[in-house]
Amino acid sequence: MSQPRDWRGWLLALSALIVALDRITKLWVSHHIAEGNIIVVIPRVFAISHVMNPGAAFSLFTDSPNPARTRWMLTAFSLIAALVVFIILIRIGRRLSFTAVSMALVLGGAIGNVWDRIAYGTVVDFIEVHIIHYHWPDFNLADSAIVIGGILLLIDSLRPRHQEQLDSSPSANP
Repeated sequence: MSQPRDWRGWLLALSALIVALDRITKLWVSHHIAEGNIIVVIPRVFAISHVMNPGAAFSLFTDSPNPARTRWMLTAFSLIAALVVFIILIRIGRRLSFTAVSMALVLGGAIGNVWDRIAYGTVVDFIEVHIIHYHWPDFNLADSAIVIGGILLLIDSLRPRHQEQLDSSPSANP
């Protein structure tokens, strides 16, 4: 009987691809769009902007009374989260699953944003979306990877368990 394929290398490559694409897009925006400016792609719907976000996702904690402490707390939290996700990915990544792919996406996104925090003290956001009269907070590819990973994790948690998993559970064997 052959050994099942180990997917951890491919999953870590997916994380690295997310980090690389995130870096490339942030560097492009930083070099081609002045901070605070935008390039309208679809009027009243989508634009590419250049926003420096010192806070967390959706600009949370941006108006903190102590920005330096907020920066280091967000950096520490992001590093710890990335480490935990990496450990989970290494443990479950032998098999390809929604959970493993979601962890790879979250890991890549977390590393992409923590890179900015460590190097620049702030995160470059550049995707600007308007939905009717609502302006969604600007975000980036790392944020997108984290959200998509979270959605995949939610979908996986709602999926019915496969019969072979039920048959191998301790309660299934009397």
